[in-house]
Amino acid sequence: MKLLRMGPATALAVFASIFAFVSTAQADLRLCNKSGSRVGVAIGYKADSSWKTEGWWNIEADACETVLAGRLASRFYYVYAVDYDNRGVWGGRAFMCTRDKEFTIEGVSDCVARGFQKTGFFEVDTGKQAGWTVQLTEPTSRGAGGR
Repeated sequence: MKLLRMGPATALAVFASIFAFVSTAQADLRLCNKSGSRVGVAIGYKADSSWKTEGWWNIEADACETVLAGRLASRFYYVYAVDYDNRGVWGGRAFMCTRDKEFTIEGVSDCVARGFQKTGFFEVDTGKQAGWTVQLTEPTSRGAGGR
């Protein structure tokens, strides 16, 4: 077996490429479900010049899911989640469009007129970080239905 010899510049380049791989892998928007129940998650964000909402990711109890892969492009993201087992919700005052089945919706205005539900999302301020993890613990309301 031959040993590979590398000078300081080569060693630095190898270390930098390993670090870049690890950094890129961690530059995602992730949601972790710490509630003890199964949850459904929808997200909203500004894509280029328009708003977009997407859903549903089903996340088991004590599990995490990447909902947007890669370096985050925006500072603010919006989340709405439903506790399937206990009927709780995580919501807020940023209203965006959703639907009951899997969706990708362009725009956040006139939701009902366009055949969607108008749903209140909570804001996540990433502080312009490359990656961010949202921890869902206890829902903000129970039995409300959320829409």
